[in-house]
Amino acid sequence: MKRISLRFKVNGEEVQGEFPTHFTLLRALRDLGFTEVKNGCEKGDCGCCTVFLGGRPVNACLVLAAQANGREVTTIRGLGAPNRPHPLQENFIKYGAIQCGFCTPGMILSAKALLDKNPSPTRQEIREGIAGNLCRCTGYENIVEAIEATAKELPKAPKKRK
Repeated sequence: MKRISLRFKVNGEEVQGEFPTHFTLLRALRDLGFTEVKNGCEKGDCGCCTVFLGGRPVNACLVLAAQANGREVTTIRGLGAPNRPHPLQENFIKYGAIQCGFCTPGMILSAKALLDKNPSPTRQEIREGIAGNLCRCTGYENIVEAIEATAKELPKAPKKRK
């Protein structure tokens, strides 16, 4: 089996390893101990393996590990810290948007990507923004409320003059 040596950053920490060339980023991250990246469907349907690769959200189950070589990966652990969680993390707790927690890391990262792109989304835009993430527990209403509350709390960038 052909293997490849990879080096990349995860949440700002340099990691390296040797992996079979067919390994996905999901498999490589979990083998490296980043178990917060959940393994769900392995087909890109559920979104629970969502991470940022080079600042963009991706389903880690659909990306080859080799594509991360020399790049930055951010998991849910890189978003906030236990003593200083990201407002999305706080609001997911506050609004009861977490049940079993399996979808939560990917859901929060997808929400972050949405708010980075659209800091004032409508409820429909929030639903569309997290459409790639499946939750089997909450019914989504609390998730949408948590994201909506976060959008209202986050500072808005000043509007550019023409």
